Amino acid sequence: MAKRKATVSISECVACGCCIKVCPRNAIAIPNGVYANIDKELCIGCGKCAKECPASIITLEVTEA
Repeated sequence: MAKRKATVSISECVACGCCIKVCPRNAIAIPNGVYANIDKELCIGCGKCAKECPASIITLEVTEA
């Protein structure tokens, strides 16, 4: 069964933190204030972070379970 997981384009992320505020699983962190990092184990693929990202650089990718 396929699952969705959020992915960040790290070269474009400005570490604004908008995604962190809406993640229901606390799966996103900004280590060293550089870019958003998504913990794939915690991510449930809800898409809230992608909708909230002002730069639209978070996407949902389909992965195999």
